[in-house]
Amino acid sequence: MYKTFFSLITAILVLSACSSNHEEITNVDRPDTAIINSNYVVNKKPLKALNFIKLPVGSIQPKGWLKKYLSLQQEGLTGHLGEISAWLAKENNAWLSKDGTGDHGWEEVPYWLKGYANLGYILNDKKIIDESKVWLNAALESQREDGYFGPEVLKNGKPDLWGNMIMLWCLQSYYEYSKDERVLPFMEKYFAWQNQLPDSLLLKDYWENSRGGDNLYSIYWLYNRTEGKEWLLDLANKIHKNTADWRQPNNLPNWHNVNIAQCFREPATYYLQTGNKADLEATYNDFRLIRAKYGNVPGGMFGADENAREGYTDPRQGVETCGMVEQMASDEILMGITGDPFWADHAEDVAFNTYPAAVMPDFKALRYITSPNMSISDSKNHHPGIDNNGPFLMMNPFSSRCCQHNHAQGWPYYAEHLFMATPDNGVAALLYSEASIHVKVANGQEITIDATTHYPFEDKIDFTIHTKDEVAFPYYLRIPTWSETAKVMINGEESKETFKPGSYAKIVRNWKDGDRVTLILPMKMKVNTWEKNKNSVSLNHGPLTYSLKIKENFVKKDSKASAIGDSKWQETADPDKWPSFEILPASPWNYGLLFDQHKPEDSFKIERKEWPKDDFPFSQENVPVSIKAKGKRLPEWKIDQYGLTGVLPQSPVTSASPEEEITLIPMGAARLRIAAFPVLNN
Repeated sequence: MYKTFFSLITAILVLSACSSNHEEITNVDRPDTAIINSNYVVNKKPLKALNFIKLPVGSIQPKGWLKKYLSLQQEGLTGHLGEISAWLAKENNAWLSKDGTGDHGWEEVPYWLKGYANLGYILNDKKIIDESKVWLNAALESQREDGYFGPEVLKNGKPDLWGNMIMLWCLQSYYEYSKDERVLPFMEKYFAWQNQLPDSLLLKDYWENSRGGDNLYSIYWLYNRTEGKEWLLDLANKIHKNTADWRQPNNLPNWHNVNIAQCFREPATYYLQTGNKADLEATYNDFRLIRAKYGNVPGGMFGADENAREGYTDPRQGVETCGMVEQMASDEILMGITGDPFWADHAEDVAFNTYPAAVMPDFKALRYITSPNMSISDSKNHHPGIDNNGPFLMMNPFSSRCCQHNHAQGWPYYAEHLFMATPDNGVAALLYSEASIHVKVANGQEITIDATTHYPFEDKIDFTIHTKDEVAFPYYLRIPTWSETAKVMINGEESKETFKPGSYAKIVRNWKDGDRVTLILPMKMKVNTWEKNKNSVSLNHGPLTYSLKIKENFVKKDSKASAIGDSKWQETADPDKWPSFEILPASPWNYGLLFDQHKPEDSFKIERKEWPKDDFPFSQENVPVSIKAKGKRLPEWKIDQYGLTGVLPQSPVTSASPEEEITLIPMGAARLRIAAFPVLNN
């Protein structure tokens, strides 16, 4: 009744602000969380209200380049990993066992399933959905009398809950899609088992201890879908207490790149229960800390090619593909918790500029490590320049174990967060891509919004509203922090409202079928100076960062012969069908950038070409936009003794080499790239 009352008040307030002749366009920092959404599952008291509410998987149908990326996953490594990876072989697999015995009972199966199943739900792929249900049903049927489920994994005599944390996320998405009535009581029984564990047995292994925030997130998810049982919040307190402390003001519990990208959000998740702003601020502090020390590089990530290490801060240090997709997921969750547009901006930064280069253009192989400055991607051992020993720069579908499976979540989770519901029974466009969304607004009326755009390669996004009856609701559009002169038009008429960077345009009106909203985000050229990294610079145009175009020579290799040491594959896996590739430079890469530092925009020329017919802009051949610039080669900047791109020289630099015209392309399309440049002394 409480929820219904506030929903009624909301409807009255919105309707009173709207009539057939009235609309209101304002600039706001956040939605009003004092109102309770009546159409979707929201946080129950005493949990803090979310600023944005995730829609059930399948509500958003991506189109354009994002749909193309999902289709490449479907036909590529994600969709066919079951015929390659030994961890996904079904014979004697512990994840298919009712008593938890068998092989391969740790993270690999749920890592892959987390993205694979969601890919199926989004694309409505029956084959993928049916295959996913084999694993999901096995997990549901494996629950013991005491509540535990899945493989029996013990570390030093203590139960390791990490693999189960991931499988819970798989089950949560499955419930959103299917409403399978088994899921909620299954989770409740499992959490009751967790609740009776003594602290001495709870979250003691390194990985589960770092990643307890994922368990916390699932507890809140269940709490909101049951009767608000208080013991679940008691368990949440217990999980937080036994999770690594991510609230340290000037330190992190560990410096493993995936842990950081995934776990820094734990304090903000716990903030939903405590309401303590120090918990929320701790997440921001963690984000700033890793980037202050190791993240003075373009592309949104940081240098931690396994672990961040003192002295290894150059942009030739990379990050795991696992770290990229976990960072994107954290950003997407934090959009909902905080309402801060910063997290959407950052999700786009990683998604556009770093993640695409971690996989082959056909999505049939990936590499463990990708760097902002990466002039070679071969099968050699680059330790200690890279933290690990082995061929960690190789594009290999048989290799990399964790990333081989965990990569699958990147684009499906991103697609699920393009739009989110708002507390005031409206909807928000947060991550811009071509898509169609089916959403309930106002008092439950179902509408469709079609987004048409080539963003981030173009600056215009058109939204068309489809509704059976006129309906009043608020519609929010994110204004990125880089956008200084955003414009909003409704049915061709431009709003006189100004929109500050890092905010939202809020449109409240009585919407009719066919109404069109146009958002224009003019993109400026911006030179970023990385003072802590030798005064190097990177070049941005809107949300895209640009990299030197290096001619890429793809050298085919045997996937079995070039795999990392702990890789395992099925006996029937065919390396001819699934080859690996070295990517070697076939043109110079060691350029310094020459530009007018007083008027940098005058030194660069944007060139555009036709949008690719296959809707895939993230390859050198297909990029629809490039930049012409001036540079000189720096002969002293070479491949170093570890076989890696040499450490940046200190800028400004001088060069006796002749001036050349160089081409820059979006760094997401550059699998070999120089994105942080030395600056030539004018």
